[in-house]
Amino acid sequence: MTGLGVVIATRNRADHLARTLRHLTELPERPEILVVDNASTDHTRTLLAHDFPQVGVLALAGNRGAVARTDGVRALSTPYVAFADDDSWWAPGALELAGKLLEAHPRLGLIAARTLVGPAEEPDPLNDVLARSPLGPAGDLPGTQVLGFLACASVVRRTAYLDAGGFHPVLFFAGEETLLAYDLAARGWGVTHCPEVVAHHHPDPDPRTGRSARLLRNAALTAWLRRPVPYALARTRDLAADARHDPAARQALRETLARLPAALRDRRPLPPHVERAARRLDARPGAAV
Repeated sequence: MTGLGVVIATRNRADHLARTLRHLTELPERPEILVVDNASTDHTRTLLAHDFPQVGVLALAGNRGAVARTDGVRALSTPYVAFADDDSWWAPGALELAGKLLEAHPRLGLIAARTLVGPAEEPDPLNDVLARSPLGPAGDLPGTQVLGFLACASVVRRTAYLDAGGFHPVLFFAGEETLLAYDLAARGWGVTHCPEVVAHHHPDPDPRTGRSARLLRNAALTAWLRRPVPYALARTRDLAADARHDPAARQALRETLARLPAALRDRRPLPPHVERAARRLDARPGAAV
């Protein structure tokens, strides 16, 4: 389909990427596919040139984390862009449906898909969280309004994504989605969960504390970037308290303080209506979307 492209950001995961590309290149929609390589040092580029010559490649000189997706969106000219990670892909027909929804709803900026995990295709727990969002439906949008999503299971309107600035460089990677959802909503774009659009995700088990630390760090930084100062202070105090006994929180606190000056330079509090929506989500235990 000429109206929708797929951007995959990757780094040093050639074998996983090969599996993803096999699935994506077999889709009946035949989307334009662009791999943005975050300066891999493995055989990623050799693999792409030898096994997937039909796939576009944007080779970056350094690792730009989630911002690599923005480089990819800028490089594509399709009006709609689906994201995939090197361990995820889209179900046949999902991209065609997403394109029709975006075409039919001009204010729709981002679709958060339903995600099926692993070979057993277990529903991701996030699916239920998204479906039960207290923000409910909007008359001019499909699905349920949310303020969060899983990046590798999302489809964006290119103009909306670029209008919102894409993924923020201060966050780099992990939990970067909430800030983009805030920024889309602040610019008037709809962000909704459409469970009829389906993505597959086959992540490796990750026992490391690094991702947990990045998630905690980016939750705090997102608060400083967009939420009221008392809220951001409270999140940071909670992180500092947890750091006394939790190595991941300790790492997150160090990294938060190191990145805080850059976050404060780009601080833009949410418009009142988006802040109210964020508070409604905050009030629900365990919900961040």
